[in-house]
Amino acid sequence: MELLAGDIGGTNTRLAVYRTVGNNRFEALAEETFPSRRFEGLAAIVAGFISGLDLHLQRACFGVAGPVIDQTCDATNLPWRLSAQRIKEQFDFAQTWLLNDLEANAWGIGALNEDDLYPLNAGQGASGNASIISAGTGLGEAGLYWDGTLHRPFASEGGHSDFSPGNRLEFELYETLAEQYGRVSWERLVSGPGLEAIHGFLRAYRATPTPDWLARQMREKGIGPTVSAIALEQRDPICEEALDIFTRLYAREAANHALKIMATGGVYLGGGIAPQILERLKQPDFIQTFFDKGRMRPLMEAMPVKVILNDKAALLGAARYAAMQ
Repeated sequence: MELLAGDIGGTNTRLAVYRTVGNNRFEALAEETFPSRRFEGLAAIVAGFISGLDLHLQRACFGVAGPVIDQTCDATNLPWRLSAQRIKEQFDFAQTWLLNDLEANAWGIGALNEDDLYPLNAGQGASGNASIISAGTGLGEAGLYWDGTLHRPFASEGGHSDFSPGNRLEFELYETLAEQYGRVSWERLVSGPGLEAIHGFLRAYRATPTPDWLARQMREKGIGPTVSAIALEQRDPICEEALDIFTRLYAREAANHALKIMATGGVYLGGGIAPQILERLKQPDFIQTFFDKGRMRPLMEAMPVKVILNDKAALLGAARYAAMQ
């Protein structure tokens, strides 16, 4: 069976055609990445992608960054309104589904190999619910309910819940962002734009202007990627401090989400940022911050924590969901 799978993000839209080759195993027949904002909607991307394929696709499933309600979605970071029914009718698919992007990522976990995961905490390997939290263009969160046999993913919009500062510096950061946005969510900080915001705040707070060489690199490669790369190379103290704050906040919100759904079955860090800063996540500060939940510390220490290294998890998850229906 051939399936069309999609991963729709604020920056890029990735499409792939997979053939099922076994239980939770898929062979990629075609794959392409498109810059999302160059297109008016998903239909134009799908049309261009499948036009040259000599395949009769029956099922399609798309993970999209935004809340999916009754199989429609207003994308959070794109001016797109998506409808599974419209896509189904336009391309004559037998079945079409929309999933929240983190729900698609969660379905993808079951299609990954051990080599696709890096363990930050072994935990006790108990059964139970699991969680996934992914920082990228935004901050996505989802859960996986354990039904006794299978982890069944469910979507959430937890990344848009209210940020809570934990010390004086974070409170100053919160006030700065509150003046700009009015309301400050976790996504405002634990995301690519969030790392940029933290860096910009620290430059002003520490009264330390951005060096010319760093400003040039930021213009060429983007602020967030440059801050994280320079921090890992230990070439600028403000970049290092920004990444340190980002890392601790990531750990705190990952732990918050894990507590709320009792993720004894595991916590997964997805998205594009975690693999890029893996060397920083390996340092003790991340996992110790994750553990730091007072009387709940033994519970947190028992949770396996893993970084998803395979950047196709959402595509595989969309394919897996379609194959299981």
